Amino acid sequence: MKTNFSPASMKIVTLLPSATEIVAALVPLSQLVAVSHECDFPPGVETLPRITSSIIPAGLSAAAIDSAVSQAVQDGKAIYQVNGDLLAELKPDLIVTQGLCDVCAVNVDTVKETLVFLPDALPEGAEILSLTSQNIAGVFRDIERVGVAVNQADAARHLVAQLRDRWAKLAQSLPTQKPKVLMLEWPEPPFFGGHWVPEMVAVAGGVDVLGQPGQDSGRCTWAEIAERDPDVIVAIACGQNLAQNLALTEQLRDRPEFRALRAVQNQQVWVVDANSYFSRPGPRLVAGAELLRQILHHPQGTIAGAQQLL
Repeated sequence: MKTNFSPASMKIVTLLPSATEIVAALVPLSQLVAVSHECDFPPGVETLPRITSSIIPAGLSAAAIDSAVSQAVQDGKAIYQVNGDLLAELKPDLIVTQGLCDVCAVNVDTVKETLVFLPDALPEGAEILSLTSQNIAGVFRDIERVGVAVNQADAARHLVAQLRDRWAKLAQSLPTQKPKVLMLEWPEPPFFGGHWVPEMVAVAGGVDVLGQPGQDSGRCTWAEIAERDPDVIVAIACGQNLAQNLALTEQLRDRPEFRALRAVQNQQVWVVDANSYFSRPGPRLVAGAELLRQILHHPQGTIAGAQQLL
């Protein structure tokens, strides 16, 4: 364990929104000295220095974003960058990054490449913690790993126990009728949700028509979607809040393949705040599963964080 600083004085840098959410649930926000450019939760993080940036320009269409990301991957370029000068100035004791998806956030390799040119950027004993959860169990495990890293192991175990209890209550009250569900992780070209998303569908009382628990999200075709014939489509465009997701999904109305789907014709398309409840592997995934239960089985009235596409 580190010996050159006290737990209360630990300086922490988080390089992805889910890490920020987890850390902020366990320690005072004042210990966070910098966050990623995408961090927006909990309230207060918007005032913290931004230490990452993206090479993808803002304002692109869904298809253009996919094209730009695909080209960057093909060219071997990192989509996200770390401000090495700021990192060296802050000298954090802990950096929390991820090793799951190069498209979603700064990965651990980018951090290490940045540090190659900054050998004195981190104090002695500093730690780089990479989160790698691919399913709900992994998310809970990563919360506990962060708890150990920030000297709040007991608080992390308590948080995970609460989340497990809420998850178990959903699993113990599964409806008899289970609609077929497409979790649309990107609209153009269409992607289905993977990793923890199929587990969220199952515990919410649905059957995921394309995603498999713990497996990657994947590209699909409108023909494949039509063949699976989902009862409900839930738009969870990665990295998008409710308003952004709604704007992207509205653009699909121009596609005859989309309009021909039974779920669309039956007005069973829902748009959600993916950033808060589905995209980020943190504590609010449980709230996302609870929200999904409402969509699938109790859709009457207003559902916070969701909107029906009419």
